[in-house]
Amino acid sequence: MRADRRPMTRPTDHPSSPGTALIVGASLAGLMTALTLSRTGVHVTLLERSDDTGRTGAALHVQNGLLERITGLPTAQVPQPLAPGIQTWFAVHGALRAAIETNPLVELRQNTTVRKVGQDAQSAWVLTSDKQRITADIVIGADGHRSTVRRHIAPEHPDATFAGYVIWIGIADESAIRARRWPQDVAFLGDNDNTLLGYPLPGADGSHAPGSRRLGWAWYDSSRNGLLRSTGTVNGSVVRHSLMPAGIPNATYRELAAQARELFPSPWKDAILDSIERRAVIGTPIAEYVPARLANGRVAIVGDAAHVPTPMTGSGFAESLYDAEAIANAISDSGTTTTALLNYQSARIRSARNLVQSGQGFSRSFARRAA
Repeated sequence: MRADRRPMTRPTDHPSSPGTALIVGASLAGLMTALTLSRTGVHVTLLERSDDTGRTGAALHVQNGLLERITGLPTAQVPQPLAPGIQTWFAVHGALRAAIETNPLVELRQNTTVRKVGQDAQSAWVLTSDKQRITADIVIGADGHRSTVRRHIAPEHPDATFAGYVIWIGIADESAIRARRWPQDVAFLGDNDNTLLGYPLPGADGSHAPGSRRLGWAWYDSSRNGLLRSTGTVNGSVVRHSLMPAGIPNATYRELAAQARELFPSPWKDAILDSIERRAVIGTPIAEYVPARLANGRVAIVGDAAHVPTPMTGSGFAESLYDAEAIANAISDSGTTTTALLNYQSARIRSARNLVQSGQGFSRSFARRAA
């Protein structure tokens, strides 16, 4: 069995003092890391800059028993069960947040923006936008593709690079599109310049009953880099932010609707048109980051802070889980020390690099077609 996927150890396996950890970012990677670290007895403080980390439309493949695996709890004690299969980002985030809220070893501080990271031989710390200095034994960055913590880990290579295309993302209710035949599996559709990934989803309440389900879609588009740059969404080679619904020009909505009618069959076309009509579309420019290192002294990075692949790999969420488990295993073996974080890096660096590189061929080919 690979070192980075060995079973989680229990707190009783390592009797030394568990220590403390700061995790910057309370999205999925941060929440999973907090839960796995708490199983080793580490006291965790999660720092999240916003009070809402939601993303419209994103979907993930959830393996069977995910929450039980992360928390170590039996199914009956999981605060908010999560069914296996394709789930929305919201559903996964909500289940992880529910587990955090019942965990006495984890504290979540929202509306806390980290500006800088530092360390010495005894501890690591963060400085926040309101001039707080918060200290712990270790700091872990789970702060996404524009990671602040990564700048401390790799100051010579701090930024993910724009891959040359955008993904338009949305979700439509079954009741709004009245599909004659409901898709059973993920669909890949499109032409050379437009690739559509479509996926059936349960309803907002988790129901799979006909009439209450949803369709999610992700439209890979390599033809609108000018729009991304003119709106400041992409600056040079760096992705600054997503293009939110209100920031997408009406002309772009009309163009997308016309293309959807021409390119895609029902029910995917209908789901796209419904999302466009409701102005419930997000444009996410795709960035990529191949890490040179994952740790520096008492500071480490996980998830999108550590490795940013194209979503076409379909593995970003799973690799973030492996990060969370690997760092907890390393700490269980060595405590909250520099040795533990170096061992985490050794366990994960090859997989992290391979993950991103596995999708770069697609990105280069797809972006080149629009050049």
